[in-house]
Amino acid sequence: MKKGIIFICLAVFSSYFTSAQDENKSILERSEIGVDLAFSASNFGGNVGVGLKYGVTFAEYFIAGPAVRYERLWWKSIQPGGITTQSGGYNVYGGGGFIHGRFLKFLYAGVEFEMLKSPFLKSSSKNFNGSIDGTGKGSWAPILLVGGGFSMEFNEVVRVNAGVMYDVINVGNSPYRRSYTATTSSTGAVKYIPLLYRISFFFPLG
Repeated sequence: MKKGIIFICLAVFSSYFTSAQDENKSILERSEIGVDLAFSASNFGGNVGVGLKYGVTFAEYFIAGPAVRYERLWWKSIQPGGITTQSGGYNVYGGGGFIHGRFLKFLYAGVEFEMLKSPFLKSSSKNFNGSIDGTGKGSWAPILLVGGGFSMEFNEVVRVNAGVMYDVINVGNSPYRRSYTATTSSTGAVKYIPLLYRISFFFPLG
């Protein structure tokens, strides 16, 4: 499934890039500043944050560039019966890069990579043990988001993206893990579906 999602996104990007080249479009057109609002919540915690992107549009349909992010994470441990045994909150920060393809005037697909400082301990597997690093040093977690959604431009002043992103890597110490969609089995085991919802605003420069 993960490989299929990546393949579809790459195919879309390749198709529109080739089309733009055939029409002799300008490769580098303009730059934009993006403000990315992240949010997610479940019974086990949530996150709210902001990311800043600097992107250069090219081949008319694409924008790519570096990004930085700051998140406020909160979490809680719930035992059978709905009893909360632990809770807390942490700051998460890091950076990375992104590429988005915009097409059909109202849709976008994108790939975003982030390396974030996580409060959770690394795990030898992708299973999330929820252990906080008591030293306060934390650990670095790679995040690879693939997804898309709606994209609309308003009077060439601002473009609004609203979409759903899937974490392909889904590493065990991801700071987003408790914010992912969670399901509980009959045995009480929690399974996380690595989905995030994001809204972005892009403002052209110059």
